[in-house]
Amino acid sequence: MKFKAFLTEHGVNLLERRFLPALDKMGKICHLFLTRDHAIFLHNLLNGDGVQCIAQFRKEALFDDYRISSQNEDRIAFAIDVSLLLRAVRSSVSICTEFGNGPSANRLQIKLVKKLPLNCTQPMPFLTFETNGYKSAVIQDVPISKPLSRAQVLELQTALELAQDIPQTLVQVPDLNQLQNFVERMKQVGDMLNVSISKYGDLHVQISTTLITLGAEFRKLLVIGEQAEAPSDDRNQSAQTRSERAISRGDAQRVQVSVKHFSRSLHCHLAKPDCTFYGIAPQGSCLTVIFQFFIPGTHQTDKSISLHCRLPVFDPGSS
Repeated sequence: MKFKAFLTEHGVNLLERRFLPALDKMGKICHLFLTRDHAIFLHNLLNGDGVQCIAQFRKEALFDDYRISSQNEDRIAFAIDVSLLLRAVRSSVSICTEFGNGPSANRLQIKLVKKLPLNCTQPMPFLTFETNGYKSAVIQDVPISKPLSRAQVLELQTALELAQDIPQTLVQVPDLNQLQNFVERMKQVGDMLNVSISKYGDLHVQISTTLITLGAEFRKLLVIGEQAEAPSDDRNQSAQTRSERAISRGDAQRVQVSVKHFSRSLHCHLAKPDCTFYGIAPQGSCLTVIFQFFIPGTHQTDKSISLHCRLPVFDPGSS
């Protein structure tokens, strides 16, 4: 089992300034799944508890001189502490910036190794970063779990494939900051959030207690997938009435999610996506958030990067 690659400058920027800070907010531990063509960061895919978050990169988006081999079809997966990984990348970048020069400047090598730590009798696995400075090489070891077995890798691969389903209707939310500010206020009211999405392009979020009901509606959003014309007689109705009518017609779905989970998924804005879409899976099995990235300087989707979250629901949903 071997893995070795060089992080490119673009790859370092993606991880250090965008994706690792976002993933760190999603949870302390994630799985890093390496294949012949991709590097994938996975939160909560095996335990099924909490927000599932999947960040997938083609190897060219992050690495140069990418080499991997294993007896499991060149697939390697392990658990890693995201905060330690982020700290190692940032530290290596600062060393490269301060001391790197010549043709090897900013060359940050990453590889899997086994080492014997102090006061240990058994070698332990590490993800090692090696930076060539001006007069010396600086090595940083990030501890990782024992690599997953063949059966565990298959389980992870199966969970990843199941998590790729795209809802039939997606609506684009143009201002994540506005939604985040609203959800922060909602956290003071209660723990459960009702989310409904219609084929008309409406996103309705509401939290209710015995004393208060607080809600927000985002209307006439861009719709991807199945869509429909909103009935004209709905225009003068309240947001809650419009939502109920759309659900009864089969033009909308509603799910109930944790306010804490919803708020946590919004931290993915740290990855600086260009577009954000919300959708509800068939039978209301989860609330899906898909983040879209453009090729810099264009409005074309960067297919080398993908990021999405799946929020567990407390209600089977209605459709």
